[in-house]
Amino acid sequence: MKLRSIAAVAVLVFATVAAHAQTGLYFNPVAIRVSNPTADTGPQAFLGQNSTSQVFYGYDFGGYYDFFHSGPLSVGFDVRESDLHANNAMLRSFLVGARVSAKPFTRPIKPYAQFSFGLGTTKAPTNTVHVSKFDYVLYGGIDYTLQKHIDFRVVEIGYGSVTTVSTATVGGGGTQYIPASTQISFSSGLVFRF
Repeated sequence: MKLRSIAAVAVLVFATVAAHAQTGLYFNPVAIRVSNPTADTGPQAFLGQNSTSQVFYGYDFGGYYDFFHSGPLSVGFDVRESDLHANNAMLRSFLVGARVSAKPFTRPIKPYAQFSFGLGTTKAPTNTVHVSKFDYVLYGGIDYTLQKHIDFRVVEIGYGSVTTVSTATVGGGGTQYIPASTQISFSSGLVFRF
């Protein structure tokens, strides 16, 4: 009897939380500037030989789930995958993060911030070896409501870091230490809410 009562209360609590929950899906173009203070001079240089920066283009595909709402504030999580390319090199990432959004104005502007972490996979322009390392990004952005279920992502800016493939990590004879690369990303597009 007690088990049924506890299960009934759990279902009611979950139903109440789920009734206010909101899900959003997005597939947006993105540009990321990847830079490193140290140039890789070896043949497996991710950014190109003797180069310290490169702009990668591609897309972000993901979604968020806001499960807590209190006044204008919402809290949830975001899961995304990115696929970017430049100079025949590749950068892919799978990130999971905590997200906070707000509706501080009477107009349909919704700023948000999130901290995401996961796995970044890189491939140098000159070989097929892939290296996967820890990746993190701090995002901030603004969504603007166009219709009941569609937002325009006015801008999303990200700042993060990932250790990329290099001559030292692939074993191509390089002894030079290459630190983690800095990522600065810019994105815009549509978000479909449910």
